[in-house]
Amino acid sequence: MTTPLYTIIGTPFSTFTRSITLALVHKGIPFTQVRCVPHSDTAYDNHPFGFLPTLVIHEIGGKTVNLKLRETAAIARYIDRIAPQPSLLISAGQGKAVIEEQLWEFVSLVGAHGFPAVEKGVVKPRVAAIDGGKLTDSAVREQIKPAVEHLQKLLSQVEELMADEGYVFGSQLSWADFFLFPLLADLKAVPEGELLSPRLVNWMEKMNKLEAVKATTPGTLSVGARPP
Repeated sequence: MTTPLYTIIGTPFSTFTRSITLALVHKGIPFTQVRCVPHSDTAYDNHPFGFLPTLVIHEIGGKTVNLKLRETAAIARYIDRIAPQPSLLISAGQGKAVIEEQLWEFVSLVGAHGFPAVEKGVVKPRVAAIDGGKLTDSAVREQIKPAVEHLQKLLSQVEELMADEGYVFGSQLSWADFFLFPLLADLKAVPEGELLSPRLVNWMEKMNKLEAVKATTPGTLSVGARPP
């Protein structure tokens, strides 16, 4: 059996790691996965600041290189270059996009603002409370109330950028979907998933039908998993 040319460093529990594995599976690129949490020894061995994911490229042009490519935006561009089809890019006029670069605008907004609002503000405190078993639901809700209010506004703004139906940019599945989905899958796994609008729920149902989503679900919060 041929050893895959790529290794992804990061736990399936990591939303940024899942964005990349979603694309690898969707594009049919074989890879191995080293499961580790951020700021672990393994993470620092592969990323100067201990973040996830890192894509280890074992071979280029028939030569062994074991190149470590960090940061999801850089990895996404590399994946698109080596495997342009099936495309995860958009064209002007798809969904609400006037220009193609609005795809990367959406991805950047989700990463820079969606991640802290969903994960740091709501999901992580809620999961910690569930695992701790000491706080009542009402106590947790009161504790994260400001974060929930902020998240409500963010979700509304995200939805404003989305097409009225279909994927984020309408009929074309794109990186926008693969960056947004892991966050909202985590949100849906906790009581605050009730914040999801009918449009976002319908979008998630459409995403859940993808083979890439099914293949990358094990090890995530949506099935009750926790970091290794």
